[in-house]
Amino acid sequence: MSSWENLNIQGNAGQLSCLLLKPDASPQGIAVLLHPNPLHGGSNTNKVIQTAAKTLCQQDYLCILPNLRGVGESDGSHDKGIGETDDVMSIVHYAKKAYPDLSHHLLLGGFSFGGYVACRATVSVLPQKLLLIGAAVGRYTEPAPPIPDGVSTLFIQGAEDEVIPLSQVLEWCAPQDLPIVLIPKASHFFHGQLHNLAQAIERFLI
Repeated sequence: MSSWENLNIQGNAGQLSCLLLKPDASPQGIAVLLHPNPLHGGSNTNKVIQTAAKTLCQQDYLCILPNLRGVGESDGSHDKGIGETDDVMSIVHYAKKAYPDLSHHLLLGGFSFGGYVACRATVSVLPQKLLLIGAAVGRYTEPAPPIPDGVSTLFIQGAEDEVIPLSQVLEWCAPQDLPIVLIPKASHFFHGQLHNLAQAIERFLI
């Protein structure tokens, strides 16, 4: 697995500073992975989202981890998921143009706030796979929208998540018949449970 590379992508609010991780073998897909809430320190260096990226890279996904608007060197300011959804659209457009052979193998994923943004973007992007990790589907004024038919979706949740209540996750997933992988003893940030998180992601890709 190669080392992290820096990448700038033009978004609606200006430049988006991203990290790029390429597999050693020829890429078989593109993964765009979104970080938790920047108002609480979230960025593309978050260990949960980087664990997901490393796991996906080992499965030959080329991974793009943006700093969404207002985070790090990215232009703009935090927009509670609305403008960030536009950021994702810009990143996916760039990725499909830069890697046209991989455009039909797109995975969109996010952790916490990033999972909420991923849900919003999925309605327009229609990725082949959607990976939600402790996603804040019921935390904001505007709940996450239902996932469109045909998008293979997995929700991974820590059984001891102190930020996103399991009841909110169940309330959102149940009407859609979306599967949930519950990791015992895992907190919101999966302290000491990142290996189980990685294994759950690997099984999703088989």
